[in-house]
Amino acid sequence: MNAPHKPADAESLRHVRQSLPHDSATKHVQGAAQYIDDIREPEGTLHVVLGQSPKARGRIVSLDLSAVKAAPGVVAVLTAKDIPGKNDIAPSLADDPLFAEGEVSFLGQALFAVVATERDLARRAVKLARIEIAAERPSITVEDALERNETVLPDYAFGRGDAKAAITQAPHRLDGEFRIGGQEHFYLEGQIAMAIPGEDGDIFVYSSTQHPTEVQHVVSRVLGIPDAYVTCETRRMGGGFGGKESQATQWAVTAALAARVTGKPCKIRLDRDDDFVLTGKRHDFRCDWSVGFDDEGRIQGYAVDHLARCGYSADLSGGVVDRTMFHSDNAYWLAAVHVGSRRLKTNTVSNTAFRGFGGPQGMLAIEQVMDRIAWEIGRDPLDVRYANFYAPDSNLTPFGMEVEETDTLIDLVRTLEQTSDYRARRKAIAEFNASSPILKRGIALTPVKFGISFTLTQLNQAGALVHVYQDGSVHLNHGGTEMGQGLYIKVAQVVAEEFGIGMERVRITATSTAKVPNTSPTAASSGSDLNGMAARIAAAAIKARMTAYAAAAYGVPEDQVSFRDDRVFIDNESLTFTELAKKCIAARVSLSEAGHYKTPKIHWDREKAQGRPFFYFAYGAACAEVIVDTLTGENRVTRVDILHDVGKSLNPAIDIGQIEGGFVQGMGWLTTEELVFDKEGRLLTHAPSTYKIPVASDVPEDFRVALFPSANREDTIYRSKAVGEPPVMLANSVFCALTDAVHSLDPAKPVPLNAPATPEAILRACEAVRGRPMT
Repeated sequence: MNAPHKPADAESLRHVRQSLPHDSATKHVQGAAQYIDDIREPEGTLHVVLGQSPKARGRIVSLDLSAVKAAPGVVAVLTAKDIPGKNDIAPSLADDPLFAEGEVSFLGQALFAVVATERDLARRAVKLARIEIAAERPSITVEDALERNETVLPDYAFGRGDAKAAITQAPHRLDGEFRIGGQEHFYLEGQIAMAIPGEDGDIFVYSSTQHPTEVQHVVSRVLGIPDAYVTCETRRMGGGFGGKESQATQWAVTAALAARVTGKPCKIRLDRDDDFVLTGKRHDFRCDWSVGFDDEGRIQGYAVDHLARCGYSADLSGGVVDRTMFHSDNAYWLAAVHVGSRRLKTNTVSNTAFRGFGGPQGMLAIEQVMDRIAWEIGRDPLDVRYANFYAPDSNLTPFGMEVEETDTLIDLVRTLEQTSDYRARRKAIAEFNASSPILKRGIALTPVKFGISFTLTQLNQAGALVHVYQDGSVHLNHGGTEMGQGLYIKVAQVVAEEFGIGMERVRITATSTAKVPNTSPTAASSGSDLNGMAARIAAAAIKARMTAYAAAAYGVPEDQVSFRDDRVFIDNESLTFTELAKKCIAARVSLSEAGHYKTPKIHWDREKAQGRPFFYFAYGAACAEVIVDTLTGENRVTRVDILHDVGKSLNPAIDIGQIEGGFVQGMGWLTTEELVFDKEGRLLTHAPSTYKIPVASDVPEDFRVALFPSANREDTIYRSKAVGEPPVMLANSVFCALTDAVHSLDPAKPVPLNAPATPEAILRACEAVRGRPMT
């Protein structure tokens, strides 16, 4: 059932579309917001630390834990033999053990866990293990995996027409190889969980997770108990970004197993170094591409193969790489196209979900191709992009879905072109570069078209539980999780709006599998779309019962009953919301409802590569300007203009915050954040000292963000659009602006720059363009 909608512009809204503060904003500033590490530990809580493999690939010869067991404070040492259920924490395929057995697959893989009275004692005891592994040469890079022909999932491809023939027959042709690096989530709150045993085998788990239902399910699987015996609760996370969608599960399961074995509350908290080593990243790619195009830069044929480095198990690589493929077109019509992929297995930690879920990699690859085409024919890169945009008569994606809002995309980009003064700045930059031999400026304006929905159709559903109490206060619970993105306040705005009451009457409560079951992860930018609608359905059902009672009690038609300003108006009379709630209770009217929503219209046949995997597309564009020191590679983003489509925003302040944060996170991925593994599979960039995320000084001093005025054509919650992930891809403009600056050194040559564009990488590209490549 979907919630009914009045015409959006006809509604007089009190809370929705208002810039209300985050529900925990004051507590965040005060340091009073409670995270799992702030929860008062029950008496006798034990602490868990993992013992890790010192090798990336090989057979376990021996694991001597006698000294570990004898260490001070150690209560138990857990291995695979202590698991009563299945040694499997994988989200889908059974290819990811809680503790390695027989062989190891990446350096740092969990072999055992120490449970001790103090965390420090557990950390010291772990080091006493004597581990012997018959090591093999590990696969670390894409090329290593290709050499061994090892994958975690089968290859997959789709497209239309004969791309190879179209490329061959086109007036111009280019080929290339483009590498895109991974990214560490670097959430402020690291991975953490606490498990408390109950009676009759029950277990209660506090988990910093985006997917409480998966934690519940996997804990029950490993412990060998029914799901109903496990409750997972999440009040808030200190960031997630996808890193806590599937990979928070292992720590919750470890804590739960320790609690089961010891009968005591158990807690595990990874320190930052271990968090880096033990958790997956954004997938890094090698993209091999070919393109054929005409004199105007219009693409005649495009072929790309995405070679993804997935790590040692499948994890979420199926969906991630599929989404890379879905977004390989970005905003462009491709008449003849081939999109292929390989999910390559390496002896590194399994890569996982990250904000954008593979979409950023597919988009960045084709944006780099657009620049290469422009350089080849001497046109402005923006004009080449315009020449290839989807249009009403050419609006089918490579997977056959219709792009229904081509006018929105083009209007948005043309508006940003004007408001950012792109053409005049382009001219001024060319004049600057002509007289500046060392410092070079660059500018780029790039679009975003991002599909909204889980591509696994069954995940597009949500539940919400709403109670109205007799004093007129409202209890709100739903399956979405709060990781700082403002989901809780948005859903609360929806409920308060439905009842016509003040926000202070709506009590937001922690996400719990005991209240709303079988929920989907808070991911795919769909938290507000799904949970907001489920909550509105629940509130609307209660309101309908209250309306029916009031109409009958006062002898008026139901359409003469309205809820607003904390009162209920019944024809010419009114009473407070609280008074009506009390009357309903006295009349035995139920004021509780479990709402359920499933996204309409979507379907996807992966074998046939046909369907509509997305409910709608969100659009955006960014114009970035940079300056580069071509003798050192140092660079700075000097100005950014963003125009982004969020439909009719539920909360403009929250949405603008998401746009700003997503852009800066994407900028970090493409400029400073570099993951480096050595030949033995050891992550060398495993701390803030060696892995550089953006800081406040990296945010452009001139940073202009605006919301594009529009309404979602689809029947979403108050005609809003999702905003969590699409802004990350606005940062493609920064990468393209950096290549534009380097290209000015010699416009006759392409720029051999891969992502991330670190100062070192930019310097190498500058020297290559100058004809003196660095060794």
